[in-house]
Amino acid sequence: MKSFVGYVEAMEVHKPYIAMLFVQCVYSGMALFSKAAISQGMNPPIFVFYRQAFATVAMAPLAFLFERKKAVPLCFKFLSKVFLVSLVGITLSLNLYYIAINHTSATFAAATTNTIPAITLLLALLFRYESICIRKVEGMAKLMGAMIGFSGALVFAFVKGPPMKFMNWYPQTNNNNNNNNSNSNSFQPYSTLEWIKGSFTMLSANIAWSLWLVLQGFIVKEYPAKLRITTLQCFFSLIQSALWAVVMERKPQAWKLGWNLQLFSVAYCGVIVTGMTYWLQIWCVEKKGPVFTAMFTPLALIITAIFSALLWKESLHWGSVGGAILLVMGLYFVLWGKKKEDGKIETIEQRHDTKEETILECITTHH
Repeated sequence: MKSFVGYVEAMEVHKPYIAMLFVQCVYSGMALFSKAAISQGMNPPIFVFYRQAFATVAMAPLAFLFERKKAVPLCFKFLSKVFLVSLVGITLSLNLYYIAINHTSATFAAATTNTIPAITLLLALLFRYESICIRKVEGMAKLMGAMIGFSGALVFAFVKGPPMKFMNWYPQTNNNNNNNNSNSNSFQPYSTLEWIKGSFTMLSANIAWSLWLVLQGFIVKEYPAKLRITTLQCFFSLIQSALWAVVMERKPQAWKLGWNLQLFSVAYCGVIVTGMTYWLQIWCVEKKGPVFTAMFTPLALIITAIFSALLWKESLHWGSVGGAILLVMGLYFVLWGKKKEDGKIETIEQRHDTKEETILECITTHH
């Protein structure tokens, strides 16, 4: 019985870690399927619109069923905050992301999103949501981890090195790519201008997303129903995305969805990515903070790189492996520092509670 109770307690402690591992697996699928749909000619703003439509339809019934008792009146001020957070963190971030992925590869998109932990940490410090004491070991670990992770993302993105021959599943395709006669099923090489444009656009998307993560910490303090917050943000983003998509694309033919990969991609990104993972991330931000949530981002890169090599015939290089190692090291350092800080906070709170109980017992005994 004791072992079962201990197992349950251990699962409670590790829930945020399991949730974020799941989130990163889902995000790796997002990069792959999004790239495939947009490469087939789907307009990025229309993709975002359909994604948010699927997310809103999927989340609304869940929010109504599971959080009826948590219903709190929504004032105009709070709704305005949610609207602005949705505009910056979801609508702007997603549109920039899909524009960028149209000029780069799925692996590169996953690699550059690993700047998110460092950006999130910086923004969290600016908003005073997070603090770092460089005189303490855990503070130094968090700072060093963010720097190592950021360096790893840059190495992965810009330092290729020789290809990994033992992981070269499609040697004939790679030879064709070198001769500029790539297979029709693989993605065409990108020009330097396209790559630079995509890189800066992706960086802008990451800044917007990091800001969304930090602002969630303030939003969830005001409103306890996390599913409703997620649904509201999806709904506001749907309206914003619809207006932007109409401005960018007015041809009716471009809005049609068939029973193909494009439909599957928008459904996956809407229901699973936007609906489920956004709610999990908001929950993790409330439990562990925005920096903890952001530091799991490197895992999506490793998963995406492997599946890109398998499905889209992208070559893996030794430089990418070196960058991935740095990313994992950075993740470990930050999580270690965060765990040490949380442990110290819990110890201080326990001592404080014990002290209060002792004082109350003394007062009761005296009377």
